[in-house]
Amino acid sequence: MLADAATELQSARLMVYYAAWLKSQGRAFTQQAAMAKLQASEMAERVCRNAIQIHGGYGYSREFPVERMYRDARLMTIGEGTSEVQRMVIARHVLG
Repeated sequence: MLADAATELQSARLMVYYAAWLKSQGRAFTQQAAMAKLQASEMAERVCRNAIQIHGGYGYSREFPVERMYRDARLMTIGEGTSEVQRMVIARHVLG
């Protein structure tokens, strides 16, 4: 789980950097930004869910930061442009 988390984190980070690079170059970046946001927010939820599992029963305790991290990560998939909205933006660009 830790290896998967590190790999997914690096992948999402590179997608964000690429979208930012496109913007800094004055190029179209909407599709890449939507892809980066979708990947990063869903990755964060998966990684936090697995972290809760690693912590066992303590993962649900407010004494451990992982409980708060999961709640925050979950909110990223439903607030600030839901995953479904990001998918619609991406699909529109794919279809041209």
